[in-house]
Amino acid sequence: MSAATMTAPLAKPGADEGRIGIRANLRHIGALVRRNALQIKQDPESMFDVLLMPVVFILLFTYVFGGAIAGKGNQHEYIQRLVPGMMAMMGMNIAMAVGSGVNEDFRKGVMDRFRTMPIARSSVLIAKIVVEIGRMLVAIAILLGMGFLLGFEIRGTIPEFLGAVVLSTLFGAALMWIFILLGLSVKTPQAVQGMAMLVLMPLQFGSSIFAPPTSMPSWLEGFTKVNPLSTLADAARALLNGEGAVAHPALVTLGWTIAITAVTMPLAVAKFRKKT
Repeated sequence: MSAATMTAPLAKPGADEGRIGIRANLRHIGALVRRNALQIKQDPESMFDVLLMPVVFILLFTYVFGGAIAGKGNQHEYIQRLVPGMMAMMGMNIAMAVGSGVNEDFRKGVMDRFRTMPIARSSVLIAKIVVEIGRMLVAIAILLGMGFLLGFEIRGTIPEFLGAVVLSTLFGAALMWIFILLGLSVKTPQAVQGMAMLVLMPLQFGSSIFAPPTSMPSWLEGFTKVNPLSTLADAARALLNGEGAVAHPALVTLGWTIAITAVTMPLAVAKFRKKT
């Protein structure tokens, strides 16, 4: 990253973000996005989770659990339920990797070097989000490709399909701020992963992603109905399958997205400034 790219006329090391212009901020984000993308190019193994996770999950749940949930021989109809639901799951799993990556960068001293540069503190974290959104879109593309091979059909329109992808991406980006905050708050990447799994497992399996809530005990069905992953899965299912109500689950998902981002993004940036 060149000195010219990272220098802003009004900025000084440690300067307040408000003194850095929007154009300079965008320039810094672009430079950091390129740096993060080059890291992936130099370490292609870091893409294994994105490339393999959708394949493993869709095969596992279709052929191991699909018959039990949807009935033997009904895997084709189960695919129509599973693929939109798993789009909701992709963002959460990739978000966990963001928190671990931020924590590892601090342990290596990378973030300390960034904090001495005349750049907005938020640009470092936003660049992370941008690159991870790219990784998430790759995972969704592979998920859909596997779904097509197994018989998945998009029964909605092209705008509805794009709407499902955008909604899943926005919600996934909001979750990334939670895991960035977690990565800045604990000491090791292993701690990030351990705490993340405690959150991921109940949210993923206590949702409508894999099974209809009506098949669950009443106490779990109540939790499932307020689970934001359920509303996202229901919205994506309605958009991709072309049936069912779209407006309510989509608006609830957008509400969760805005609320999560509004709370966790400022906290993550503040924690990034103060972390030692």
